[in-house]
Amino acid sequence: MGETQVKTGHPKGLWVLFGTEMWERFNFYGMRALLTLFLVNSLLMKEEEASLIYGGFLGLCYLTPMLGGFVADRFLGNRNCILLGGLLMATGQMLLFTSGSLFEGNLPLAKIIMYCGLGVIVFGNGFFKPNISSMVGSLYPKQEKTKLDTAFTIFYMGINIGAFLGQSICPLLGDVKDSGGIRDIHAFRWGFMAASGAMLIGTVLFYFLKNKYVVSPEGRPLGGLPSKNVAEDFEEGEAQKANFSGKALTIAGIAFIALGFFFHYAVGQNLIYTLIYSSGLSLAGLIISDTSLTKIERDRIIVIYIVSFFIIFFWAAFEQAGSSLTFIADNQTDRHFFGWQMPPSMVQIFNGLFVVVMAVPFSILWDSLRANNREPISPVKLAVGLVIISVSFFMIATQVSYIGTSGLLLVKWLILLYFLNTCAELCLSPIGLSLVGKLSPKRFASLLYGVFFLSNASGYALGGTLGSILPATGDKFEKAKELGIDLQAVLDNKITPTAEQLALLDQHQISAHNHFFAGFEIHNLYEFFMVFVVLTGIAALVLFALTPFLKKMMHGVR
Repeated sequence: MGETQVKTGHPKGLWVLFGTEMWERFNFYGMRALLTLFLVNSLLMKEEEASLIYGGFLGLCYLTPMLGGFVADRFLGNRNCILLGGLLMATGQMLLFTSGSLFEGNLPLAKIIMYCGLGVIVFGNGFFKPNISSMVGSLYPKQEKTKLDTAFTIFYMGINIGAFLGQSICPLLGDVKDSGGIRDIHAFRWGFMAASGAMLIGTVLFYFLKNKYVVSPEGRPLGGLPSKNVAEDFEEGEAQKANFSGKALTIAGIAFIALGFFFHYAVGQNLIYTLIYSSGLSLAGLIISDTSLTKIERDRIIVIYIVSFFIIFFWAAFEQAGSSLTFIADNQTDRHFFGWQMPPSMVQIFNGLFVVVMAVPFSILWDSLRANNREPISPVKLAVGLVIISVSFFMIATQVSYIGTSGLLLVKWLILLYFLNTCAELCLSPIGLSLVGKLSPKRFASLLYGVFFLSNASGYALGGTLGSILPATGDKFEKAKELGIDLQAVLDNKITPTAEQLALLDQHQISAHNHFFAGFEIHNLYEFFMVFVVLTGIAALVLFALTPFLKKMMHGVR
């Protein structure tokens, strides 16, 4: 064994997990690139409705890992959950394919099948996601835990090669316009079909390679049935099982219901978003109430919570990629890229591309800083990520303020935005994952990854809400003009549209009023993007201010 380790530095099991995750991300991101455009063009939904469904779907994909992590830890083991999740996701994509084949003859049925498909993908993702991340950490012996930041960065590249393939192949098959710019609304299903196929490949590969390579440093198979765990799987002096008293579980249940009422009725969130926010908070409360926690363990868990809170604002901005930024790419962007007209859903591809290019330079950067004892602690890296994403949205806000309602944004600005977002993501996402691995007591590892993913879920839900306040893009003003309506005057309340005019606007999926956020009216794209600049900017400043306090609470973990 010693020989191979010197040679590669990383166990072969990492590459098996890398490959499985790569095909899964192909399936997920390929579908994500098409989803909102499919909802708007084939299923005839309004953009704000599509944004809310998109945010809710992504949020639920990060909520079910709680359930998946629990089922794996207690009943099925990591491996079986990964296989189950893969098959469910492939099935869900086939349901979307069916919806994309039926909508013309039977729109209501197509919508029902679309919701079922998304539901099946949500559960599949829940079984798949937490189990593959937690197995990466177990491949390494204790004395090599420092390799985890690098291992997760390599793993992260697998995710993004998959994302890149999915975001190039699915749009080429599914997001098709003819030379006159008329979209083929029947093509989306081929993109969903490709996503389903990719997921099947990943699941089959994992099935055949798992026993040989996915093993612990001593060569025992990893992620088998929990009843087969042995003492060596735990750190010394550490409790092996979480102890939740009946009282703690009851209080968590009551908190969940109370928070649900609060978010649904007081804040006015829809049911899916309510579920995401309240389960996140009640689960976090439940873990911290465990009686077996030592003071140091509890302090470290609190750091995970504080970091998770700030990550919400990052993802809310970052996930505009699939909703508002895709609509802007579709409707108000000059997408000529070196003479080639790019499909709008493909503009997201630059994120995955830049991660693949930048992941190694970033991990070299952290390694060389660490070698000179200059490496910033994780919360500082996260705050830097928030600053970068704030700057990127400020840049796009400035650009949009020049073009008005009739001009087109040049695609290079969206590409630059994705470049900056990617640098921000590399300061934040792999670092966050590895921080949870370093700070969490083993008996809570899957659950705390769950809490961490719940902060992603809340970020996506918030992103869906924020995406739905996207003001009218240029195409809406043009369309209204064709219908003989001055949309700007309607939005500024200078003229009151007639009932017929309102019906016409509604029929063309155009909103006749501006949206509000936190009491402010959003008049134009500049104001829309400034919302993200302010949210992420404030979050970065507060996180910087908290760093000394967090450093103390981490008790020596970097």
